[in-house]
Amino acid sequence: MEPQREGDGRLTAALVSSDWLLLADRGFYSFATFSAAAQTGAALCWRPPTQLLLPILKVLSDGTYLSALIDPAIRGRQREELLEETRSGAKPDPAAAHVVRVVEYDVPDRDGKELICLITSITDPDAATAAELAGAYHQRWEEETANGQLKSILRGPGKVLRSKSPDLVHQEIWAYLLVHYAINSLTCQAATGAGIDPDRISFLRTLNVVRRTATGTAAFPP
Repeated sequence: MEPQREGDGRLTAALVSSDWLLLADRGFYSFATFSAAAQTGAALCWRPPTQLLLPILKVLSDGTYLSALIDPAIRGRQREELLEETRSGAKPDPAAAHVVRVVEYDVPDRDGKELICLITSITDPDAATAAELAGAYHQRWEEETANGQLKSILRGPGKVLRSKSPDLVHQEIWAYLLVHYAINSLTCQAATGAGIDPDRISFLRTLNVVRRTATGTAAFPP
């Protein structure tokens, strides 16, 4: 939690560890943010915006291909020279460009055919297959579900934080996060006992059960 003026790129770089696979949706991408995340040493697998140009440098054995992300401030002849440099196999200056692997696929059971495109810093297909990366990106939507649980169910739709000072805002946010974690821990325990996927248990119903069974106040001062 930081002031609103702090950008996503700096906050992401401060949180990410080098042993992570960092997933991100297409609304998160910018060259500067991708560069900041890449400098942490973490592996990246992001969905780029549809308007991002991804020139084919080399088609790989699994049908994926190598491409280059180039700083949009670099244009004209300098951009073409940088593209030729990456096409020859040279490693570009990370301040100017990044070589990425592009994974393209569609979802067969979805209404309407949509081509999903991912860019990853894992350029070796043997290190992570296209199917593994697509599966990992699909799992990323569980984070979107968790955000919805926090904002629309636990807090309630249209409600804002009631705290009026920065310290109390931090305290209130942590309270929501801890309660959300506790409810999901309870859900996982119940799912494990029943031998089912925790995703199949309703967060709202679990929250209602907890509210009905919780009595009194917490055993510590506010």
